[in-house]
Amino acid sequence: MYKKILVPIDITEKSLANMVLPHIRYLSEEESAHIHFLAIIPTVPFYTSMGFGFAEKADSENDKVTKQLVDIIKEFNLPKEKFTAQVIMGTPRDEILRIADDIQADLIVIGSRRPGVSTYFLGSTASMIIQNSKISVLTVR
Repeated sequence: MYKKILVPIDITEKSLANMVLPHIRYLSEEESAHIHFLAIIPTVPFYTSMGFGFAEKADSENDKVTKQLVDIIKEFNLPKEKFTAQVIMGTPRDEILRIADDIQADLIVIGSRRPGVSTYFLGSTASMIIQNSKISVLTVR
């Protein structure tokens, strides 16, 4: 049913990656799906909208984020031919949706915290993906 699955990983929220881990293992094995892991380095406009002031470092973060993504992916224990990994810069919601289109994903699997006051006003990335995705989204809590 699912042949290509996009898994956005927020390297600052390792607990979200841990939540999706059993689902990805299952889908990779049972569906023979290819997993595309994606980490996004938020750009200045994203940080500005969130009230953060340290986005200037984003350019130098690529190597660091790539290493962190590789470390997280190791925990999924998938054969190398079953996945690809990518690190890009941009607004998380927009880039996740764009990459899903680019790779022709059948499913997006994303971890999500329980909604709270901060996500009520600002919206969470997961809820934005659910609202705007053209394909199915599995939200893991």
